[in-house]
Amino acid sequence: MFDPNAQLDSSQVNDERGGGGGGFGGGFGRGGIAIGGGAGTIVLLVLSLLLGFNPLSSINSGNGAVATAPAGAPGSGNIAQNCRTGADANNSTDCRVVGTVNSVQKYWSDEFAQRGARYQLTPTTLFTGQTQTGCGPATTDVGPFYCPNDKTVYIDLGFFDELQSKFGAQGGPFAQEYVIAHEYGHHVQDLQGGILNRAAADRSGPQSASVRTELQADCYAGVWANHATQTGYLVQLTDANIADGLNAAASVGDDRIQKEFQGHVNPESWTHGSSAQRQQWFSTGYKSGNMNACDTFKGTI
Repeated sequence: MFDPNAQLDSSQVNDERGGGGGGFGGGFGRGGIAIGGGAGTIVLLVLSLLLGFNPLSSINSGNGAVATAPAGAPGSGNIAQNCRTGADANNSTDCRVVGTVNSVQKYWSDEFAQRGARYQLTPTTLFTGQTQTGCGPATTDVGPFYCPNDKTVYIDLGFFDELQSKFGAQGGPFAQEYVIAHEYGHHVQDLQGGILNRAAADRSGPQSASVRTELQADCYAGVWANHATQTGYLVQLTDANIADGLNAAASVGDDRIQKEFQGHVNPESWTHGSSAQRQQWFSTGYKSGNMNACDTFKGTI
């Protein structure tokens, strides 16, 4: 999927795996999800799934336990040495993250420049166990998320296994890339100003600002996918690649998650949108290739 000759910039990814960090306790702002714990914990926190920006202002872990996620693919902990080319990205999850971050940021840098604006590069931090963030302490039980306070994407790569084992996604490299591109969609929203605050003020419901914010991030991920080859990092995406991304989007729809873990669907508590909506907005971004098509804040969604 990656051009084997593409040169990766590992400086855009911080590797804190194995570094420990402070204990987990108290609130967690702009969070992710609890994958572990009982059904009640999952139902509450899974609504902010994957996809990171959590409109709730504070989340507690529920049991305080710190799980240990599996290390990434070969090369864990030494990405600067091991992740140098697109060939490395094709063979290692660690390096695929680096390549995807490079590609996503190259696209948004160019897009902002064409619009007379400046895109601010922001890092992704890999961690296992627990880590400190600008939005508070986080454990591996928290899914991928974007923290606007320190403008950083955080991810435990063990989440990609959880995406398949707990949420039923079919997997595939592009499913992972979709997750990362969605998180950077939240960074784009942050740079645009005001969008994340609107979500925090209108936290749930099928027409809420929270749902609209998440669907826009899905759309932005699709816009990047449309232009991924042009960034110089990826080769042409296939229909199978896009199908993997759409499948991942569906697997984290609020309706699908609620039915799985609660046994019933309650749209009034939605924070991310239904499976169909997530697929629809990713497809809108991918087919149009234009971020102007991603205005989820107009009309009924």
